[in-house]
Amino acid sequence: MARFKTRTDRVLDICVWTAPALVSGLFLWLVGDLAVRGCGAFWPGESEASGFFRLTEPLELVIKFLTGAPERAGRSGGIGPILVSTGLILMVCMSMAIPFGLGTALLLSEFVAPQNRFGRIVRRSLDVLAGVPSIVFGLFGNAVFSQFLGLRFSILSGGLTLACMVLPLLIRSTEEALNAVCPTQRHAATALGFSRWATVFQIILPQATPGVVVGLVLGIGRALAETAALIFTSGYVDRMPRSVFDSGRSLSIHIYDLSMNVAGGNQNAYASALVLITVLALINAATNWLATRFLQREAGNF
Repeated sequence: MARFKTRTDRVLDICVWTAPALVSGLFLWLVGDLAVRGCGAFWPGESEASGFFRLTEPLELVIKFLTGAPERAGRSGGIGPILVSTGLILMVCMSMAIPFGLGTALLLSEFVAPQNRFGRIVRRSLDVLAGVPSIVFGLFGNAVFSQFLGLRFSILSGGLTLACMVLPLLIRSTEEALNAVCPTQRHAATALGFSRWATVFQIILPQATPGVVVGLVLGIGRALAETAALIFTSGYVDRMPRSVFDSGRSLSIHIYDLSMNVAGGNQNAYASALVLITVLALINAATNWLATRFLQREAGNF
């Protein structure tokens, strides 16, 4: 019996270690492929002018690519206007999704009983919305924001559509993070005479910050990687936007267009995809760093 248990434990250990190894290997394979193919746009090899390799050339090409405008339908040039449009779309999306998402999660977690009929309907609706295909959100955004509200193809229309997509994910993850806070924390705050809002903002939210950050990062990742919904709302225009009421092309749409519709655009498509992955990694690192600093500051106040 002991031998059987030992073999079972070994098999389980192999399974437990194999699963994360496969996930990590897939991630490294994806990032490595993008890095090799994408860096080809920034690595000129030998300098024609001097006959030897200059270390400054790749850096100059990276800066030119990040700040320049697309040329020849994106086959050459840079992605400066694309990055600006992507940043504006993300800003509109998060400025709407964060307050509404956090407020709804607080309502469901702290002010609505788990068996309340209204709460159950809202949670079921959020679960359904989280599974709706992005193309449906695109058609909805085009009908409501672009046509009914008269925003047409614009960054504002695209950002509002992405906010509708991100909200279910953000609300449910934030609610779960709030529910994960130990009930004794709430009871202790009540015993000390804390008001309900003081308990929420001084006790519960700081404890739930890691879970809220996870939902925020997932929401940002989905917003940055979205393509189908933005095709019908923000448009294809690759010029520099003057305001959120102008049409703008996001980075994901730019990658899709170069790889599917532009002959000879694969090189810049890989380079743009590498930039997108890098931006996601930087946002993830910055968000986690801010959350860690916030928790350290809150711990120092006690």
